[in-house]
Amino acid sequence: MEGMMTTKEAAGLWGISDRRVSKYCNEGRITGAVKSGSSWLIPVGTGKPMDKRRRASQESNYERLPLPVGISDYRSASTKYYYVDKTLLIRDFLDEQAKVSLFTRPRRFGKTLNMDMIRTFFEKTDEDTSVYFKNKNIWKAGKKYRDHQGKYPAIFVTFKDVKFSSWEKTLQDIGVIFAQEYLRHQELRASEKCNAYEQEYYEKIIARMATEEEMTHGLQMLSQMLDEHYGIAPIIIIDEYDTPIQQGHSSGFYDDVVGFMRNLFSGGLKDNPHLTFGFMTGILRVAKESIFSGLNNLKINSVLDNRYSEYFGFTHDEVLKMAAYFMAEDKYREICDWYDGYQFGRTEIFNPWSVINYFANECQPKAFWQSTGSNDVINEILMLSDGEATDNLTRLLHGESLKTMIDTSVIYPQIHNNPASIFSFLLMAGYLKPVGERMLIGSNDFYAVAIPNKEIAGVYRNEILGKLENIIPQSTASKIQLAVYSNDAKGLQQGLRKLLLQSGSYYDTMGENFYHGLMLGLCAAMDQYRVTSNREAGEGRYDICLMPKAIRLPGVLIELKASKGCAKEKLAELAQAALQQIRDQHYDTELRSQGVQTVYNFGVAFSGKEVEVKATCDRFGEKGRMTSPV
Repeated sequence: MEGMMTTKEAAGLWGISDRRVSKYCNEGRITGAVKSGSSWLIPVGTGKPMDKRRRASQESNYERLPLPVGISDYRSASTKYYYVDKTLLIRDFLDEQAKVSLFTRPRRFGKTLNMDMIRTFFEKTDEDTSVYFKNKNIWKAGKKYRDHQGKYPAIFVTFKDVKFSSWEKTLQDIGVIFAQEYLRHQELRASEKCNAYEQEYYEKIIARMATEEEMTHGLQMLSQMLDEHYGIAPIIIIDEYDTPIQQGHSSGFYDDVVGFMRNLFSGGLKDNPHLTFGFMTGILRVAKESIFSGLNNLKINSVLDNRYSEYFGFTHDEVLKMAAYFMAEDKYREICDWYDGYQFGRTEIFNPWSVINYFANECQPKAFWQSTGSNDVINEILMLSDGEATDNLTRLLHGESLKTMIDTSVIYPQIHNNPASIFSFLLMAGYLKPVGERMLIGSNDFYAVAIPNKEIAGVYRNEILGKLENIIPQSTASKIQLAVYSNDAKGLQQGLRKLLLQSGSYYDTMGENFYHGLMLGLCAAMDQYRVTSNREAGEGRYDICLMPKAIRLPGVLIELKASKGCAKEKLAELAQAALQQIRDQHYDTELRSQGVQTVYNFGVAFSGKEVEVKATCDRFGEKGRMTSPV
């Protein structure tokens, strides 16, 4: 009967026995249940009745389902846990009929769970998997969508855990993944519809005896054998395809992994007659030219595209419903402040991992997303970034937006060639959100970007700006910050000198831009100040200004000079010239306009590992400026 499910189907959904469901029906505890012969039929969407042993004071009529923390198996998530229904993704895909779809989203935004949902829906198995969808939105969408359920063989591989330091170990692990997926299709091992060559290849894969070149045919050969065996081409799902590519970049085998993946995807997804549909997920698109060369049937769905935007992460309505379910409606504003603010296409999205963990943590907010993945690429960008990039990161941390070019097809080698690509990486990886509409300037896309919420602001401080600790020991950084705060020229010089010596010869070839970024990183952690850089003030542009958040604190101006091979006397002259520039160009204009009455001025000159600092202190009162040297 349409809209009804059997007691067996309900038992599977609720995780209890068929007999228990029948008992509930006989006791009249399931609203809408009707007798059909000797069996019961239950309305689709009915929740499991509350155990009578629970206190009568319980405010809900039903037992609350547990939260799916870390659950990426669709069968389990949709039947044993609180599940946010994303099944209409299947409807939208079938309406679009893209041959191969790539979904790029940040980590922990439900990519793997959605791919397992797609696999469970489409895959032809001995189990009647329709039970997992009969109470979901896709089942209500109509017969033309239900007709695809359980009709196709499926190939599912996930690379999300392929994180090794060498290409040899990475290839070995990919071999294990392929062997497991081939073994999942044991029906092919003795299939009379597959020829001897195919079966010999099958045995090589499961025995992990295939060569690297043979493994690149893994998707194509398995799809061919499944098509021959079942008489219908399979779907291919590749989850987190770019994880080994990022690892390859970080560990020095980028060309090896890209070459392998290009051939693997070409065979499995490009003009493959044994493919019905292909699905891929990742964090980055990784340009067509590097991985998807010639893959003209690929439809890319990034965080900037509106299609499918509501299916990865939670919408406002979904979070409101979830808060009501867990009796935490009064916490909705706090959830918004901490975990809302992502913008996928035209849809505002909450971080699903963090929202789930928030409820699991008794509604105590914290940065749950912070430690869920590697940020090696971000660390590398910061190591290469100049003062302007560091300044922009600092501006974002202070709640400002920034207009920047965004390239959704960035590739990892661009990090070295163009450190400005940091903002494209940050947007794709979930550290930024677009603000307003796309701006087309020439042939390039520009967006205003900002930090989404409190959680990411905290992550920025700990994982982005905090990466500078790799080159700035915390004890040294604290001494330098204390010297700046107390207008201690000698202490600042000693701290910077120690820092440069600790870092060996790394700084010998660096110019002013690097030292600028280094100083910005040191100042950014000084919470009492709003740090700005390269801004117009007075009659010029200062290098670094620390605007105090409390008017009783001193303002700070820092002007930098750098030159290679300077003698100590020359370096001292450069530091004095930097200090004089602050005075001559009236860089203190902005500070004074905000009522700051004390300004510390630092002229800092660098040459390799050598540093010289000059400082003065200006105080403003009824008698005007009073200057004292330090």
